[in-house]
Amino acid sequence: MARDPGKRRRVGLSRQPGERWGQFAERVANAFGLVLLLVLATYVLGSLTDFKGWPAVLTTLVAALAGVVGLAGSGARPTVVRGAGIFGLAAVILAILAELLDDDHLLGAGSFLVVILLLLAAGAILRAVLAETEVGFRTILGAISVYTILGLLFSFLYAAMDRVESTPFFGAGVSVKGGDFLFFSFTTLTTTGYGNLVPAGQPGKMFAGLEMLMGQIFLVTLVAGLVSLWRPGLLARGRKSSG
Repeated sequence: MARDPGKRRRVGLSRQPGERWGQFAERVANAFGLVLLLVLATYVLGSLTDFKGWPAVLTTLVAALAGVVGLAGSGARPTVVRGAGIFGLAAVILAILAELLDDDHLLGAGSFLVVILLLLAAGAILRAVLAETEVGFRTILGAISVYTILGLLFSFLYAAMDRVESTPFFGAGVSVKGGDFLFFSFTTLTTTGYGNLVPAGQPGKMFAGLEMLMGQIFLVTLVAGLVSLWRPGLLARGRKSSG
């Protein structure tokens, strides 16, 4: 009897009887569950801590792991995954050096590397989602992961600009607290726009406008479409009838 190539993707995220832990971890990564978990962990860390010192090192590490796992789970070539791992390691090293040498420019450089890594991961996951022949749990998790990665990506970009530019991102006299860049990024992505945090100049305003546009297009064209097409009951009945 031929093996169904999509069987591994359709099973749940719980560990199966007799399944090795390595196989279980690979299956969760393929389902984008581990990616979303790492993305949410980055969101929590970025919200509750200031992006400086050792908390910034930890946040950079978890975000880099999310990017690497996202590329691996989307089926990227091994050379690409290894290159992403080098990028992530370089970002973490720069964050550590920034703390040891008290140099914000190094943290900004590391943040730019995380931006590139997350951008590659978002593109790879999106490509994998669009290549799916049926809309299921993996597809929905992938779409949510891409959308959340976009918010993280821009928050690292804003934090990097704040540290490498001669003037603060939100302008002089604005007290930036822990999680403010992340908060601004997600309110911009969702076009909520509370108005309490505003970019002081360019290119911050340009990137904020780009994030608004990407957030709206993504929700309208991909997430809403996937959710409207998801029929878990029909998929379950189809699998029972084929078995």
